[in-house]
Amino acid sequence: MNCITNWRDDYAHKLVEYEAMGISEYWIVDFCALGAVRYIGQPKQPTITICRLVDGEYQLERLVAGKSLSSSVFPELELMTDDIFQAAEL
Repeated sequence: MNCITNWRDDYAHKLVEYEAMGISEYWIVDFCALGAVRYIGQPKQPTITICRLVDGEYQLERLVAGKSLSSSVFPELELMTDDIFQAAEL
């Protein structure tokens, strides 16, 4: 498993830039749980954060193992967090 350590860019810089550009949905997949506790919670564990643009500002939803994902961009998407975490281990 290759863990990339650019979580600061994903949770701070990109989030602000994407929000300013009006990107309606942005997913952060932190399968190595490298993000700060303020971003992924305690105890630190693999987390997917879905950022949805609501009234020009991102609302964040944190999801951990065993959770179902939904997308406002792709409403027909049926995916579990475990599917993504397992793919990351390949």
